[in-house]
Parts: sequence; C-alpha cells; structure tokens
Amino acid sequence: MTERAGAERPRDVWITIGMTVSAVSAAISSFAGLRELAVVAGWPKPLSFMFPLTIDAFALTATRVWLIKATGSSKARRFARTNAILAILMSLAGNACWHLIAAGLLRTSWLVVVAVGAVPALVLGLVSHLAVLRTQVDPPVSNEAESRTPSPPPEPKAVPSPPRQRAGRPRPVGGPDELLGLARQADTAWRAQHDGRPISRDGLRQALRIGGTRASALARALKLERQVGVHTG
Repeated sequence: MTERAGAERPRDVWITIGMTVSAVSAAISSFAGLRELAVVAGWPKPLSFMFPLTIDAFALTATRVWLIKATGSSKARRFARTNAILAILMSLAGNACWHLIAAGLLRTSWLVVVAVGAVPALVLGLVSHLAVLRTQVDPPVSNEAESRTPSPPPEPKAVPSPPRQRAGRPRPVGGPDELLGLARQADTAWRAQHDGRPISRDGLRQALRIGGTRASALARALKLERQVGVHTG
C-alpha cells in the first residue's frame, strides 16, 4: 500500500526544471572547455568537437553497461564501473587543464599535447574490451559450488568379526576320535594321581578345556569302554 502511494505521488516540476538546467549547463560548459583544449593541443578546429564527444560517449557507454540488468557478467560490470569513473575524471581533468591554460597559469607543453592526442585511442581500446566482456555470462553459482565440493569417500564395507572364544579355554582341534584319545590320556593321568579312580566329568572338562555337554559324552564313552573291557589308549 505504501509503495503504491509513493508511486502515485506527483513529480515536483521545480525539481525537474532545476535538474534539467544543471545538466544542460554542465554538459555545455564541459563540452566547450574540452573542445578548446583540443584546439590548443593541435587538433584541427573543424574536428575539435570530436574530443569532448569521445569522452562523453565513453562515459555514457560505460555507465550504461555498469547499470543495466542485461549485463550478465560481474567482471564486465566491475570493469564498466571503473571506466565510468575514469571517464568522469578525464572530463574533470580536461576542463581543469583548459581553465588553467585560459587563465595563464599553465602553458601548453608537450605533455598536454600527448595526453589529449592519446585519449581517442585509449577510449577505443577500453570500449572494445568492454564490449567483449559484456557478452560473457557468469556460470550458475549452484553448479560451480557442486563442482568444487569433493564427493565423500565410499564407506568401507563391514567385515564380519570372527567368533569369540572364551579366554583360557581354546577348543581342541580334531575329530571325535582324536578327542576320545585325549580323554583316555587324561583318564590314565587321573588314575595315576588318584589311586586308580576314573576321571570324572568335571575332570575331563578341566583337563581338556571343553564344555560340559562334550565332557559328559566323553565320560559316558570312557565308562562304556571300561564296562566292555576295550582299551585302545
């Protein structure tokens, strides 16, 4: 609502007239000063108007490239801003130089002649470079950010850990026959230490470091061998 009210405000006629008069006066005085500077610097009088016209066109072109939305390159926009400021400074310096010469405070030396004569060639090179930069377009920010972001390394595959074993109780290696042979040896050693008594289930478990179920099966197997009288130790 506020923006619409501001947009519908009538323009102040006196402000518009003041800006127009100031702009016309500055343009005419600047044009006249630069034209006279070109004359005293050795330009032919019929062509002397080209010197201020070159600087004004340079300032207008650089300012337009700097401010319009069609400029798609940030580099071109920065270069155009620098050139617009340079054109304004050239106009100020040229007018100041002419007024100093007209007032008799500065002589027309060879430096003034060389500087004034180099302006058209310098402006042509800057405007040509500006025209080339204006055709460029900045790449999208998102694509550039994605290209610079390194892809994460692949996650290492999980390696299954080996089955855990109880500390101090490794499982015996071998088949049932080898385990039964070890049980017979343990039974013989047990009998020698315990007055001929057969080894118990707990004794087999401690001697062979096996579980209770396997120790019970070996104890039954040894008992069955003793009953049938078969000993192959």
